[in-house]
Amino acid sequence: MIALKLIVEGLGLGLLLYLICALGIRNGAVGMVHLYDPKVQDRVVKLGLTTAEEIRKRSLSFKSLCFPGYLIYVLVCVYAINGACGFWPGFWQSFVILSIMNLIDRFLIDEYWVGHTEAWIIPGTEDLQPYITAKEKKQKWIMGTVGMAVTSAVLSGIMTLILK
Repeated sequence: MIALKLIVEGLGLGLLLYLICALGIRNGAVGMVHLYDPKVQDRVVKLGLTTAEEIRKRSLSFKSLCFPGYLIYVLVCVYAINGACGFWPGFWQSFVILSIMNLIDRFLIDEYWVGHTEAWIIPGTEDLQPYITAKEKKQKWIMGTVGMAVTSAVLSGIMTLILK
């Protein structure tokens, strides 16, 4: 039963990520150019599609709103809904939810949506494709997996201290 709940919660977090990306590119992929390689960002600025300051603002907004939102979502699911107590139950539940979101990000968003549709193409930067290189994909897999484990451990550690 708990495994099914975690899968649904992970899918929910993945859907949230998808919706944030869809909202970000609603007026064109330039809206999420802060997620692209610096070469693409520089080109977009040179083309006059946005400014370096606007890219900086969007990046800061994304980091300051989305990441805390994801963490709050995980904490609510694991501790308020699922009733986890202690480090290990909180850790593995958090890790499952975050890992499902990571899989959605790697396969559905990065690989399919960015890599195989036109939704993320920014006119004038086509020569800089693929926007996510093989090296970047490898880094995202490693950092995503390790990052999800570290994040889960930190969240579980904090909650274990708070709930004592």
